[in-house]
Amino acid sequence: MTHIENTPRSPVTPDLTGDPRQGLLKAIALAGHTVAAVRPEQFDGPTPCTEFSIRRLAWHLVAVLRRIALAGRGGDVTSLPTVVDDLADTAWQEAWDAAVREVEAAWADPSILGRTLTLPFGDLPGAAAAAVWTSEFTVHTWDLATATGQLPDWDPELVAISYAAMKRGLPAGPRDGAPFGAAVDVDADAPAIDRLVAWCGRKP
Repeated sequence: MTHIENTPRSPVTPDLTGDPRQGLLKAIALAGHTVAAVRPEQFDGPTPCTEFSIRRLAWHLVAVLRRIALAGRGGDVTSLPTVVDDLADTAWQEAWDAAVREVEAAWADPSILGRTLTLPFGDLPGAAAAAVWTSEFTVHTWDLATATGQLPDWDPELVAISYAAMKRGLPAGPRDGAPFGAAVDVDADAPAIDRLVAWCGRKP
């Protein structure tokens, strides 16, 4: 398995007083490292996110970055597709890097954290939207890592932020209409990343 280095953070309780944009950028960076480590022969393989192959999940994450950037500019994220279908495997890194720069520019003004952004599932303050997208990148990084035999060095604070966001956003009961399966039971002392993905319907 491939071990991805990521500077470890000590707290397990999320620092909700910090800047959620920094957490989002860290989650994006780890996702980028994970996709970059996918071997060419792996791209057609399945992922725990059953609607996506490894390739289409990589394309989806580029699309999410573009949506985050558009939200930061005050645009309607639903005007952009959820998957970028026209990327060659060899063009992924360039598209990713460009989309990350767009996110950084669009979210550079800290006032965005207090502005209301329109997401596909409702309106949220920018700070809350950043936490939701942090959770999306964290869960999809787990999907990619699990599918390709990688072992990311999970940042405990980002996992805690992601888990808190998903506990708020996803009901424990039926999830009709949501792109998540039913929560999976795990031991209370399971690793935090396992508890996060289990709540999102994955089997750790």
